[in-house]
Amino acid sequence: MESYGRPGESSVRPVPRHEIRALHTADTLTVYQAYRPSLGVPAARDGRFPEAWGRGRMTWVKPSFLWMMYRCGWGTKEGQETVLAVEIAREGFLWALRNATLSHYERGVHGDRAEWQRSLRRASARVQWDPERDLHARPLEHRSLQLGLSGEASRRYADEWIVGIRDVTPLAREVHGLVRDGELDAARALLPVERPYEVPADALSGLLPVPEGAA
Repeated sequence: MESYGRPGESSVRPVPRHEIRALHTADTLTVYQAYRPSLGVPAARDGRFPEAWGRGRMTWVKPSFLWMMYRCGWGTKEGQETVLAVEIAREGFLWALRNATLSHYERGVHGDRAEWQRSLRRASARVQWDPERDLHARPLEHRSLQLGLSGEASRRYADEWIVGIRDVTPLAREVHGLVRDGELDAARALLPVERPYEVPADALSGLLPVPEGAA
């Protein structure tokens, strides 16, 4: 079973199947995205996305560093060469959750598919839970949250919620190099410390799949 803990830590606990885990402070939470350098470099330099960043489109943010590494191939995939750590206000993340719906129909959560489709059209954000990844990009049993932002949520994210943006491409490359060399403990030691991120129960209402056998 997967559990929390870094090399040398004495206590671990099982990881729930669905749980938000992130690098966070009392006021902020960090999510990850990857862009082509023409967008990512000025974003990190200026601490905000440039005008070329489409504020009306759907954008997906991920609190999991390793899931982002799986998605962007450690910053090697075309158009995803610049990996960004975007620190956002907790209030913004909470607003997005409270204005989100699941990205897929979930029996037991939605009355029927028509109800889900109506909620999807109204929602400014979407949530999906994908298998978390290990250092080798292999899927794990527990899930990692992805948050899709569109319309009002996308605009608020770009222009109101961002506290800071860092280019973590060098970190991605360093960790990847250690993984390739088989230095897994050293690679883990460099990973962002992602801990359980508690939110009010109502913020996840309708966003958690029904456990098997409970529907």
